[in-house]
This record gives sequence, C-alpha cells and structure tokens, in this order.
Amino acid sequence: MSSPLPEPALDRQLALSRVGGDLELLREIAVLFLDECPRALLDIHQALERQDAAKLENAAHSLKGSVANFGASAAVAAAFRLEQMGRVQQLVEAPEALRALEQALAVVCTELNAL
Repeated sequence: MSSPLPEPALDRQLALSRVGGDLELLREIAVLFLDECPRALLDIHQALERQDAAKLENAAHSLKGSVANFGASAAVAAAFRLEQMGRVQQLVEAPEALRALEQALAVVCTELNAL
C-alpha cells in the first residue's frame, strides 16, 4: 500500500487566478517573493530577539500578505499566528510559531522554485 502524496503547499489554481492565468507573471512574482522572503524572516527574527511585539506584528502581517498570493494556507496561518502574538504582545510561544512558519515557507519556496 503506497502512502498518500503530501498536500501541495501552494494552491496553484488560486495563484494563477490572481494573475489572470498568466504563468509568466506568476513566475515573476514568485522570484520577487523568493528574493524578499529571507529579509522578511530576518525582520521577524530581529523582532523576537528584541521582544518588539509591534515589529513582529508588522513583519508577520507583511509576510502573510505576500505568501497569501500563492494560496499557501499553512504559511499564511503560521504568519497570522505570529501577527496575532505581536498584536496582543504575548511572545512566549513565538519561537515555536516561528519554527512552524519557517517549515511552511521552506516547502512554499521549494514549490515556487519549481514553477
């Protein structure tokens, strides 16, 4: 008995619909996201190091919006969780949430590189 295939991290149909079905445009947006993603994660790391809840909220919100363009629900949910932690200034579980975000983004970035 074979194991089921893992769910894709991206909703390719949703992502394509957001760019009017233009695969080349989607690829261009993916390249921009792949270039910006490390900086966005660095902003989140720095916010946590400084215990800066407002910066965490803003950085996670921005990343959430960017990754949402690709229908990447796990990454969106992880970024939203960090955003909410920043909003309510409760950062105790933020390192765990950041690990979840990084794991989700690793899969997203792999799939974006394959577009």
